[in-house]
Amino acid sequence: MDFEPILNEENINQNLRHMEFPWPSLVVSRGNEIEKDIRMGKKYPFKEVIHAHAGDPQGMGQKPITFFQQIVSLCVNPDLLQSDFFPSDVKQRVITILENCRGKSIGSYSDCCGMKVVRQQVAKFIQQRDGILASYEDIFLSSGATDALRIVLYLFCNSSDDKPPGVMVPIPQYPLFSSTVTEYGMYQISYYLNEEKQWALDVSELRRAINESKPYCEPKVLVIINPGNPSGFVMSRADIENIIKFAYEENLFIMADEVYQYNVYDPNLKFYSFKKIMTEMGPPYSSMELSSFMSASKGYMGECGARSGYCEIVNLDHEIKDMLIRLISARMCPPLLGQIIMYCITNPPQSNEPSYEQFEKEKNSIIQSLKERAEFCYKKFNSVEGLSCNKVVGAMYVYPRIHLSQRAIQKAFEQNLRPDEFYAMEMLLESGVCIVPGCLFGQKPQTYHFRLTFLPQMDKLKVIVETILKFHVKFMDEYRD
Repeated sequence: MDFEPILNEENINQNLRHMEFPWPSLVVSRGNEIEKDIRMGKKYPFKEVIHAHAGDPQGMGQKPITFFQQIVSLCVNPDLLQSDFFPSDVKQRVITILENCRGKSIGSYSDCCGMKVVRQQVAKFIQQRDGILASYEDIFLSSGATDALRIVLYLFCNSSDDKPPGVMVPIPQYPLFSSTVTEYGMYQISYYLNEEKQWALDVSELRRAINESKPYCEPKVLVIINPGNPSGFVMSRADIENIIKFAYEENLFIMADEVYQYNVYDPNLKFYSFKKIMTEMGPPYSSMELSSFMSASKGYMGECGARSGYCEIVNLDHEIKDMLIRLISARMCPPLLGQIIMYCITNPPQSNEPSYEQFEKEKNSIIQSLKERAEFCYKKFNSVEGLSCNKVVGAMYVYPRIHLSQRAIQKAFEQNLRPDEFYAMEMLLESGVCIVPGCLFGQKPQTYHFRLTFLPQMDKLKVIVETILKFHVKFMDEYRD
């Protein structure tokens, strides 16, 4: 009797068929294949594949923060506490962390929501940032912001009237949201950011999107990414107030992805948390339900591999909160190393401590360099025919628009590729630069983009951008109408 697999194309979760995420995407997968070919001796027009698509600061050459590295080192090997090499403020934090670990070892489990001492420190950080009271009991730590976002969104996997729950997602967006909405069998309500207004969010667009969706779903959640990924936009206080009023009118739960809050480059702009503005607006808005998310992977930290994040839940019903904790408990606990990194981020050296000067120097150097790289990319991608780019004032990506000819679009369709996917694939095959086409982040119909991270250090970034521009000029000439 022939063996028949239990799982097959017909009985697997059909939602998985429709999920799309940039890693691995068609272009990135081909780039990985080419890398293997090059290692095996196969010749290409370039010597290496340059992965310019991922938001991985240390993977792109950013040096880790010394203060973080020292604390992690001592937590992993407490014998080093006897060394004179490490500053006293580092040692004191390590002692506090280990005293709050079971068995005084980071090889132990923590509470399911994370170590109490870390959650308390996160609450202090939020309170100092916003000037608004925060409680550690409203905070849970997670394996990166990604895991926290998925946990909270899972609470909405139910609906009435035979309609799926609707989730409002910005376009362009980080594809975690669209892929998770698809995986959970929810309905994505796409609302477009206004490229002509520096990727601003118009409330009129939110109303259009939600009204058109109501025959097909029951709108439940409004996702906000601020600062924006991949748009690089930073919302003003007035923007946030208008969005909160809209969410109140439509009875929506706000999910605020605020992982780029340290990445604001325009001195005339400032990061405001949704919690701060919502609370300061007073009743009835201050009683709205909200979740906000933070990560160690972005900002000046770039600790992607630590898988460190947190979520603050505001105004959640007590019974629902108990169910949320039950859901979190099934995951046992987030990684201890990630929790340690979050403790460092929210408890940095103070001005009277020995690590302060070096920490501030490293932190400010990273942020200043990112600001310079953002400005460099903005100018370069507006310097040639067929590319245009809004000013990047936040996050760590540039999202240029490609003005493709009809000839190029037709060629893409002939190869069964989307137009900007064809553009990205041609760039990879000719220059070795791997970017992510805008179709994977979402965009208005008949517009085309790509996302490029400006995380590579400036000397390498200049080479990458010049290589892209050289390819682009040649591509535009080849496919001119």
